[in-house]
Amino acid sequence: MSDPASPKLRRLAPFAAAALGIGFLSLMDAFMKQAALATGAYTATVLRSFVGAALIAPFWLWRWPGWPKRAVLNLHVERGIISAFMALSFFFALTKLPLAEAIAISFVAPLIALYFAHLFLGEEIRREAILASILGLAGTLVIVGGRIGQGALDRDAALGLASLMFSALLYAYNFIVIRRQSQRAGPVEIATFHSGIGGLVLLLFAPFLGTVPEPASLMPIAAAGALTVAGALAIAWAYARAEAQALVPIEYSGFLWASLFGWAFFREPVALPTIAGAVLIVSGCWLATRK
Repeated sequence: MSDPASPKLRRLAPFAAAALGIGFLSLMDAFMKQAALATGAYTATVLRSFVGAALIAPFWLWRWPGWPKRAVLNLHVERGIISAFMALSFFFALTKLPLAEAIAISFVAPLIALYFAHLFLGEEIRREAILASILGLAGTLVIVGGRIGQGALDRDAALGLASLMFSALLYAYNFIVIRRQSQRAGPVEIATFHSGIGGLVLLLFAPFLGTVPEPASLMPIAAAGALTVAGALAIAWAYARAEAQALVPIEYSGFLWASLFGWAFFREPVALPTIAGAVLIVSGCWLATRK
């Protein structure tokens, strides 16, 4: 006799994998902020991509499922280009803004992605998905209002915010490409091409933006590369098994991780608005996992 809990566990598994992937990527953000402050956002981003590719490519080559078909390769190239500039603009923003605040502001991306999923994937926008995103967005507004609203908007903050908004638009479309990729390629292949193509695209700008990496940045970059691979594998696995609009609100859990790592790495305090916003974010994530 089958276990009655098994169908429920299978249904929740993609959400658990997505949440774990977000945790890995949030820790990666903390390491990347360290590296970007030490050696510059461009150099740190390029090296992270190649570290990630070097870690995952041997597994893909060992299994060698064959070279991707042209349609799949086009998806890999598309996401690699998008991810390259998405990552560079985001890590640049991290050098201008606190980690938790940057993560909070970036949550406009999942909200946009809900409508991208309807436009590009034909997914029906359920009432629960909209409400979940509204809750998550409300939580981020509470946090931003409590943390940024009281400070002066200087030049660095303005640059950071502009860079974040550009990254958020790319991130929203990135969700759609992930969904298409995950239905036509395995997680290892996706992670390999994601890191490799992203690094090659950014390498084109080395004559203009490249710097010699500082020794203090090498360990954080290596850790960030490994966490990028782990997060990409977990998220690709999740998106192959659940709709994009259902998984998108799980992104909001990233603020919980960012608050933890922001305090652990940079001693950023967790204020009352942060706790209130976190309650709204968790509520949205819970609502998104309901049938």
